[in-house]
Amino acid sequence: MTTLTTSARREDPPPGVPGAPDRGAPGAFAGAVAGEWTKLWSVRAPYLCLLAGLAITGVFTYYYASIARINEHPVQPVGNAAASSAVLVQFTVVVLATVAVTSEYATGSVRASLLSVPRRHRVHAAKALVAAVVAFVAGTTFAVVGTAVAWTGFGGRASFEAGPAALQVLAVGLYYALVAVLTVGVAFATRHPAGALSILATLLWALPSILLGLGGPALAVLNDQLPHGAGEHFMRPAADAPYGPVPAVLIVAAWAVAAHLIGLYVLRRRDA
Repeated sequence: MTTLTTSARREDPPPGVPGAPDRGAPGAFAGAVAGEWTKLWSVRAPYLCLLAGLAITGVFTYYYASIARINEHPVQPVGNAAASSAVLVQFTVVVLATVAVTSEYATGSVRASLLSVPRRHRVHAAKALVAAVVAFVAGTTFAVVGTAVAWTGFGGRASFEAGPAALQVLAVGLYYALVAVLTVGVAFATRHPAGALSILATLLWALPSILLGLGGPALAVLNDQLPHGAGEHFMRPAADAPYGPVPAVLIVAAWAVAAHLIGLYVLRRRDA
């Protein structure tokens, strides 16, 4: 009996392979991240989302700048166009991060993922990290492209300073990264793309639109506590903003952390 047990232990698959025991090795999280990275780029959805985001950014920023030029708006930082495009482009990141989670539940492959990495918090954190990194790189790329496109559309009604423009590019990337973490948490909580997208569309677009459409100081204050409302305050800082960029980042981060914890709770309770 002892010989059989020893032999079975020697034949255990290595960490990272479905069915392998999780021994808590220092590289276990790195392996989970590598696995999530590979899975993300093994399907077409992320490529389509990123291409869509690039196209929407180009169209939106040129339209934004052209309207400012035609209506002779006051001169503004050229990066405002790319920051404003987040109201639409953020949903390409939302779809990307949603698919990264819900596609595994749809196909049943989540069972293999949880066998490979039994520590649920590692699976959850690895998906959130990969989605956030991809969203940050995509967001900064979109912002650079959008700024360049908008510069031609503004026709002289925009200002450009390297330092503030670079900060706006990084702010857009950070906002997209936090939205990706928020999305992963919601997707784990709902486990279904329709449910996750409905919640996120309401939170990031429909509810802010309703609050701003109805008007009034109380509703404006409420909108400033929502993810996109706060995000605008650090992507497009203004002198008359109710709070500065740092509190704005903390508000969006608080939403992302709350969603992450809820998603992790559901994952641990309901499992696969």
